[in-house]
Amino acid sequence: MSIKALSLSLATALTLGLGTAATAADFTFTFAHVLTEDTPNARAAVRFKEEVEANSDGRIEINIRPAAQLGGDVEIIEQTQMGLIHIAIPPTGNLANFNEKMYLFDLPFLLGDNDAMKRVLDGEVGTELLGTLGPNNLHGIAMWGAGFRHMTNNVRPINGPDDLKGIKMRTLQAPTILSTYRAYGANPTAMAYVEVYNGLQQGVVEGQENPLANIASMRFYEVQKYMTLTGHAYHTYAAVMNKQAWESLPEDLQKVVEDAMIVGRDAAREYTNEDEARILDEIKGQVEIQELSAEGRAAFIEASQSIYEEFRPKVSSDLMDKALAASKG
Repeated sequence: MSIKALSLSLATALTLGLGTAATAADFTFTFAHVLTEDTPNARAAVRFKEEVEANSDGRIEINIRPAAQLGGDVEIIEQTQMGLIHIAIPPTGNLANFNEKMYLFDLPFLLGDNDAMKRVLDGEVGTELLGTLGPNNLHGIAMWGAGFRHMTNNVRPINGPDDLKGIKMRTLQAPTILSTYRAYGANPTAMAYVEVYNGLQQGVVEGQENPLANIASMRFYEVQKYMTLTGHAYHTYAAVMNKQAWESLPEDLQKVVEDAMIVGRDAAREYTNEDEARILDEIKGQVEIQELSAEGRAAFIEASQSIYEEFRPKVSSDLMDKALAASKG
């Protein structure tokens, strides 16, 4: 190659490089979660990405890593603390292993319906809890969620806590949930979300609890005989960022991320509500589905009181009482 041709080639490469640099994002963040891409919260994560990238004029780029590509919920929390991941939506049940106040949201029958859920998660209680994550090297932004959890199993229909006696139930790696099933007389086992189908299929566990979107996306109904629509707990996710990643953003971009998190939160709830009726219709012929009666619900609530007393010192009496009051409206 001649000197002239080489100079022209180098000039072209330099020009292209400068053009690429000029259009590159100022901030590139990894957003990891364990959910399959068809679930409401995975779709909401995409909505969040779109909002951030559009409203930051391309200054922020979000790379989503779904379906446990970077590990389970606990691993994602740890990597977010270290800054290897920048954004996450871990279940508060798992996050409670790092911050005891998060035990609050997995107390059974704390939130009776969607209105109670919004009053607690979006109000003073949710804001206060998100504000406690600083010492965990996390910045809490909003409370997302996947709907209310329901129980499935292969042993018998669940009409009240006594029906759970002896059943091997898979749960999150969450002390509140493990204690709850022990109080009901079940044999709970913590197991990673992506391992549950095989665990049920092979009989390692006999039952599980999840919101309908997760039950459908992971096809748990294929390896379960009975489902009771207990709605015993709202499956809450804490939308968080690595603290240093958050602090690296100027105030205008922090506002963009905050606003987009609220858009994502509301989208997840909208998608969840749209999906649940469809899911029940689609799986009703493959698993026996029943509603929890008023009597059964009352029996569960009575059997749950010891859980509130066990976790009151960890959550704090003040925060628990605020949540109970907000839930009742």
